[in-house]
Amino acid sequence: MKKRVAFFDTKQYDRAFFSTAEGFEEFEFFFFETKLTEESARLTAGFDAVCAFVNDTIDTAVIDILHTNKIRLVAMRCAGYNNVDICYAHEKNIRVVRVPAYSPYAVAEHALALMMSLNRKVHRAYYRTRDNNFNITGLVGFDFYGKTAGVIGTGKIGRIMIGILKGLGMDVLAYDKYPDTDFAHKHAISYTSLDDLYRRADLISLHCPLTPETHHLINTKSIQKMRKGVMLINTSRGPLIDTAALIEGLKEGQVGYAGLDVYEEEGDFFFEDLSSEVMPDDQLARLLSFNNVIITSHQAFLTEEALSNIAATTIANLREYFTDTSLTNEVCGTCTEETCVMENRFSK
Repeated sequence: MKKRVAFFDTKQYDRAFFSTAEGFEEFEFFFFETKLTEESARLTAGFDAVCAFVNDTIDTAVIDILHTNKIRLVAMRCAGYNNVDICYAHEKNIRVVRVPAYSPYAVAEHALALMMSLNRKVHRAYYRTRDNNFNITGLVGFDFYGKTAGVIGTGKIGRIMIGILKGLGMDVLAYDKYPDTDFAHKHAISYTSLDDLYRRADLISLHCPLTPETHHLINTKSIQKMRKGVMLINTSRGPLIDTAALIEGLKEGQVGYAGLDVYEEEGDFFFEDLSSEVMPDDQLARLLSFNNVIITSHQAFLTEEALSNIAATTIANLREYFTDTSLTNEVCGTCTEETCVMENRFSK
């Protein structure tokens, strides 16, 4: 009998890629548009596994329901799992797997798109020319060549971002809890402290996971240490940035540009069409009012290659579990501060 898998927070592209991926016929996939919450978790009765995404809620209440419904596997179709109470899941004998690498190129290239658009005011020029306004006043940018970039987190995505920035002719400073000196030597970059990176970088791109240590890594104090007019790019996790501090930095001109593919309260908004509604989130509404801010709705991963890899890896994870094979991409359940995540805590 085929194992039944309940997918939550699904869109058309999820259904398209999972329903055609190699090995999909081994399972019965059921796609729910609703996010996984305490209320919707009750839909998992009769299923063998759950597949969840970045804005699903997998806290103690949800885990209790999953356990009651005899769900013993949560397959995250993403790299991050900060929305999962890993330790409690393991207490309830629920195993958690993820997709550690789907396309680091997709995310790094999207970060580049945000940088380029902000710098050359592409978003503003687009709307001008749509109105037959070909005035270029106010659209002055700068050369990336010769500027200094700071990359926080040198995992797979961070390293690709470094390669892109080096290709632009930028000097690159990097910060990581566990610096790779061989990588730094090979690519002619310098690891440094966060304070030094803040002080020297014209552009800062975040590529680290969300942990208690990195929560609000970008805050009022850190912003004040940065160069005036700094460009901040976040394609990693929303709560890495204290939104209130970012807004103040933008108002004061300390932050000159912000490119955000994530937002710390995105769960109720991103991936949804709210165009006919009034924005109830005051901070998000304020960010959207700045002409030097670009916000995209967590789409950095959204390439054909990434979606194919997500489907393939998730199916492989499911297959491993149901054939009693060692789980290649299982998330550790250890709760100590030093081992709260499996890999380098500053590398996504």
